[in-house]
Amino acid sequence: MHDFDTPFNDHASAPRGHGRLPEGGHTGSAGGSACGDLITIALSVEDGRISGAGFEADGCAALTAAGSACVELASGRLLSHAARIGREEIDAELGGLSPERLHAAVLAEEALHRALGACLADPATRIGAPPAGDRVLVAVSGGVDSAVAALLLGEAGRDRIAVTLQLWDDPATDGTASCCSPQAVTAARQMAHSMDMPHFTVDLRDAFRRGVVEPYVGAFDEGLTPNPCVGCNGHVRFDALDDLRDRLGASTLATGHYARVEHDDHGALLAAAADDNKDQTYMLAAVDPVLLERIEFPLGGFAKPRVRELAAEAGLSVAQKPESQDLCFLAGIGRDGFLERHGGRADRPGNVVDRQGRKLGHHRGAHRFTVGQRRGLGVAAPQPLYVLDVDNAANAVTVGTRDELDTTRVRLVGARLLRAGEVVDRVKLRYRNSPVACTVDGEPGAGRHRELSLTLDEPVAGAAPGQIACLMAGRRVVGWATIARQPAPVPARAEASVGERAKLPA
Repeated sequence: MHDFDTPFNDHASAPRGHGRLPEGGHTGSAGGSACGDLITIALSVEDGRISGAGFEADGCAALTAAGSACVELASGRLLSHAARIGREEIDAELGGLSPERLHAAVLAEEALHRALGACLADPATRIGAPPAGDRVLVAVSGGVDSAVAALLLGEAGRDRIAVTLQLWDDPATDGTASCCSPQAVTAARQMAHSMDMPHFTVDLRDAFRRGVVEPYVGAFDEGLTPNPCVGCNGHVRFDALDDLRDRLGASTLATGHYARVEHDDHGALLAAAADDNKDQTYMLAAVDPVLLERIEFPLGGFAKPRVRELAAEAGLSVAQKPESQDLCFLAGIGRDGFLERHGGRADRPGNVVDRQGRKLGHHRGAHRFTVGQRRGLGVAAPQPLYVLDVDNAANAVTVGTRDELDTTRVRLVGARLLRAGEVVDRVKLRYRNSPVACTVDGEPGAGRHRELSLTLDEPVAGAAPGQIACLMAGRRVVGWATIARQPAPVPARAEASVGERAKLPA
C-alpha cells in the first residue's frame, strides 16, 4: 500500500510547513514534559489573513501529521476563519484518528490557538474585514452564563466572535474551578466551536499579575481586605476586551454578567440586574463609563434558573455546570495558602486585643482576619466578638462586641463620582450585602476625590477597609471608592442624634 493512500499517511510522509516557520511569525506551543510530545506552530498575518504558516514537532508521527493538517487548514484563511479550527477539523483532515492518536489533534489545536492569540496580542493585527454593524465580541468563560449570552445573541442574528482571556496559570490551583485557567480556556473554546463561533484566546497573565494579584497581596501588608474582581474588571479585563473589540471589527462587547446599562442626560450608567440575587454591578462598578456605551449584558433581565433552562433547552453541555465560588486565582488553594505561596505570608503569631488594648488571646497571623469577622477568633468571651480592626504593622487584631462594630460613618478614599454627590442615596459595601440608604457628606461634584465620607441611615456591621463602596442613585451606579480604615470606630449606639453625629471625626 502506498504511503499516500490515506490522508494521515499523506500528512505524516509529506508534512506541509514542517520546519519552515515564517520569519517574524507569531508562535504557540503545546505539550512538553507531561506527555513527551511538543509542537510549535507559527503564523504570519497580512491584512487579517494568514499569509504564512509552519510548524515544528518533536514526538510521534501523529503529532507531525496533526501539525501538517493545521498548516493546511489555516493557510490563506482570515483569522476569524482559522479561529474556527478545532480538534474535530484536524481529525477530519487526517481521515479520522484512532483513540491513541487523538492526543496529537488536541496538542495541535492548542498550539494553533496560542499562535492565533499571539497574533491578536500584537496591536498591529486586525481581523482584515470591515467593521460589521451587527458584529459582537462575546467574552466566554466556559460557564453557563456566557454560553447563554452567546446563545441569545445568535438567536438575534448577530455575527458573533468569541474570546477568552487567560489570566492565571498556577499548578497549585484547581484549574477546573477557575474561570481563567488553561482548562477553562479549553472548555470555552469547545463550547464556542459547538455554537459555531470562532474563538480567540488572549494571554493576559502578565497584566493580571501586575494589575490584580500584586495589589491583592500588597493590600494585606496594610491590614486591608482587598477586592480584586473590581480592580480586574475596572483596569485589566474590560480595557483589553474593548481593544480587541475594536481590532476585530465588532461594534459592541457582550458578557454573561448580570447587569444592565441605562442612560440619563449625561450618558451611560451601570444599573442593577433584574435578579437581585445575581446582580453583579458591585463587581463592575469601576468599569469606565465610556466603555459602557459599547457593552451589552444580555442576561440583565433574566433570573439564573431561567438561564439554566435556556441552556438545557438548547442542549448546551454547560447547562448544569456548577458556579465557581472563589476568586479565580484562589481556586483549590484558598487565601492563606495563596498568600504563603505568592506573597511569602508565613504565619506570624500576635495578640488579639480589645479596644482598650487588653490582650484577650493570640492569633496565627493578622492577614488571616478581616473587619466584621466573627468565626475563628480563638477567644472565649461571654458574648460574641467581632474583628473591629486589623493592624498588620503591629500584627494586632482588635475585637469587640457587635455594638462596637456597628457604625453609621464610613470614610472613603480614591473616590470617583460619575454624577454629583447629592444624587447618591444608597451604598453597597460588600458584594453579597444589600445596599444601605446613605448620604455623601458635603456637596462634592462629579469627578475624582481624594477622600469622602458617608453617613448611613442605619448602622452596618463594620465596613471592611480595602473593600469597594459602590455608590448608587436608585438602581444605578453613580460612583465608587475604597473603604478606608477608621482610626477610632464609634459605636453606633453612641451616635444618639444628628447633632452629635456632626461632631464625630470625618
